[in-house]
Amino acid sequence: MLRKLNTIDFQSPKNNFGRTVLIRFDFNVPIENERILDDFRIQQSIPTIKFCLEQGAKLVLMSHLGRPNGIVDNSMSLIPVGEKLAEILEMPIKFSHDCISDDAIEVSRSLKDGEIHLLENLRFYKEEELNDPKFSSKLSNHGSIYINDAFGLAHRLHASNSAITEHFNVKGIGLLIEKELHYLSESLKNPLKPLTLVIGGAKIGTKIDVINNFIDIADDILIGGAMANTFLASKGINIGKSLFENDKIENAQKILDNAKKSKTKIHLPLDSTGPLNNLINEKAFTVKTNQIEDNMIIADIGPETAELYSSIISKSKTIFWNGTMGVSEMSNFSEGNNKIIDSIVSSNSESIVGGGDTISSITNYNKSLLSEFSHISTGGGAALHLLCGTKLPAIDILDKK
Repeated sequence: MLRKLNTIDFQSPKNNFGRTVLIRFDFNVPIENERILDDFRIQQSIPTIKFCLEQGAKLVLMSHLGRPNGIVDNSMSLIPVGEKLAEILEMPIKFSHDCISDDAIEVSRSLKDGEIHLLENLRFYKEEELNDPKFSSKLSNHGSIYINDAFGLAHRLHASNSAITEHFNVKGIGLLIEKELHYLSESLKNPLKPLTLVIGGAKIGTKIDVINNFIDIADDILIGGAMANTFLASKGINIGKSLFENDKIENAQKILDNAKKSKTKIHLPLDSTGPLNNLINEKAFTVKTNQIEDNMIIADIGPETAELYSSIISKSKTIFWNGTMGVSEMSNFSEGNNKIIDSIVSSNSESIVGGGDTISSITNYNKSLLSEFSHISTGGGAALHLLCGTKLPAIDILDKK
């Protein structure tokens, strides 16, 4: 049975002291010159931290950062994360430069109630990604309760979220994972209707299963980004020099055929915006989808498409959005994507957003709008797994033990 925080006793049965809780978070945030550029994932860890502290527990936090491939790389140190946590929580954070050293374990064992200890980057050891049992055994010495709240890594089995579970009798999920499961899995079982899936990005390959899962569940599927080009190409429409996946054309055709037999309507762009020849220093113009020139590059949905998609969104009660509508990181190709953002924010709907590029497009447009969405997912790959209707192995392992 999957245990939630509110079902766990954080007090030691032998005395009145709090127990030491080892928590796996996802603090994989962008850092440049020891400065955190986006603390979104850190902010999402705070509710779980505060909940445990309020129960009188002692906390040991662990995470990875980047891909150091088992080599100590100071540019990927979690020291800036510890400093940010201390700033947010307004309290000191103990830090160990080696996640499994005897000194680090001693710090954890000597913690007082309400104290926090942050371990250095788990991936400074190659054993972390190898799901090594000896490495996980050493990590387990840091606490008597194990909590996984690293949703962004839940679709992978590593030492700190898989093998480590063998060493704990009391284990469960944090508030972030609980929230992610609610919005990305449970809400699909009985969604408010109409339900609309807005899906874009560069590749259809990573999202075929998502689209197939939403056929007969969603009322409408709105497709944009380079992914839409593959669908257009499957219909024999000229897409010029635009990015598409030639080996996925047959998949796109099957999806469109399956949708025709269902209650779900798939919408493709009616018009497109983009330059000729290349994206750099080229003037953008808009044409109907059936009038795309041989040297045009589709870089955004056109205004007619944005208007149609916005109209459908305005009538929706549940919206899942993953993948941008175009090259939104370039201001002259972001208008269509921004229109989608505005329409979702203005809709009277439960709105769930996932995917790093999608979230970045909202931040680049207007960061304050992030709070207007019902839920912003912290995990791209993990979110896609749930939207496909599949289980997440790092969470499933906790449910079985």
